[in-house]
Amino acid sequence: MKHLPLVWAGLFRRKTRTFLTLASVIVAFLLFGLLQAVQTAFEAGADTADAKRLLTTARYSIIEPLPMAHLRRIEQVPGVVGVAHAEWFGAKYQNESNAFAVFAVDPARYLDIYPQFTIDPAQRQAFIQSRTGALAGQRLVDRFHWKLGQKLPLNSEIHPKADGSMSWEFDLVGIIDADDPAVRRNTDIVLINAKYFDEARLVGKGRTGWYIERIADPAQARAISAEIDRLFANSPDETKTQPEKEFAIGFAKQIGDIGALVARILVAVFFTILILTGNTMAQSLRERIPELAILKTLGFSDGRVTALVLAEAALLLLIGGALGMAAAVGIMPFVNGSTGGRFPPLFVEGQTWLRAAVIVAALALAVGLPPALRARRLRIVQALAGHR
Repeated sequence: MKHLPLVWAGLFRRKTRTFLTLASVIVAFLLFGLLQAVQTAFEAGADTADAKRLLTTARYSIIEPLPMAHLRRIEQVPGVVGVAHAEWFGAKYQNESNAFAVFAVDPARYLDIYPQFTIDPAQRQAFIQSRTGALAGQRLVDRFHWKLGQKLPLNSEIHPKADGSMSWEFDLVGIIDADDPAVRRNTDIVLINAKYFDEARLVGKGRTGWYIERIADPAQARAISAEIDRLFANSPDETKTQPEKEFAIGFAKQIGDIGALVARILVAVFFTILILTGNTMAQSLRERIPELAILKTLGFSDGRVTALVLAEAALLLLIGGALGMAAAVGIMPFVNGSTGGRFPPLFVEGQTWLRAAVIVAALALAVGLPPALRARRLRIVQALAGHR
């Protein structure tokens, strides 16, 4: 720590240049934090997928509904230990910006299929018994300051009631959460009773969006999927069944290979930062060769001078990286609010911070090592004589 003032003074010798370089590093790590959050959000469904769950949708389009009568036939397939169905309701709460996922489900069946959700037993029973009952994720409850027992007015995006109105009202009877942080990210949802929903809606009665099956043996997932689809082959409502993880990956890839896209953008960003910061350090060293020679004259060893130059690069990137990542964390609530709940919530995970630290270390070596080695080879007499 005794050399920190010396490193600081060297780094900010040219304040304008340093601040401009620092701003570039901050922006680079801000982009890194945001893009990593986007990638994590897209991969969240696959990461939390259970190998014992299958999803059944219409064969040619996931937006085509399926008959609810399929349920009894699916649960008779050998190896299937539980079946639930869900229908996309979609919702806006109060205004357009407050949109989030709402699913019409069979209460008991759906909660049995997703045991990773935590819920008070009394609230679970209230949801099962209440026709107009609804469950909300803890994060939505915190966001909108909802209270148990209150009325929950929602405007559906696609489902009118029998009277033609798009306005629905439910009773908030329970709150769902999850102990696993990865699963908790997927609880920004509201669940409503499918039976009440089906009775009250104008069109689509007797149909649902998709089925979720729980199987006993993940090794039999392919065979069970094929058997389910065989039940409805050549019927008006053919199906496509696949493991939950495959469905999540395939759904994300409809938008594009997010991982590859993010990687390409970040490579371009950090390559630019490497050149920019490297040029800054090289210029700084050229301007300070006589000063470094004086340090050696005063007794600083080649190793200490090398360490000082490396420390300058590391400090610049550390400050920029920390501020950029902090900015990414700070901007997340505004980004999540602007999406209106139509996009999975974004978060900067601890793993992203670790990756940022590794990048800072790698960039510091790449940027600081060449000028540091040059400073190490510096000869006092030549430097003081003006030879660089």
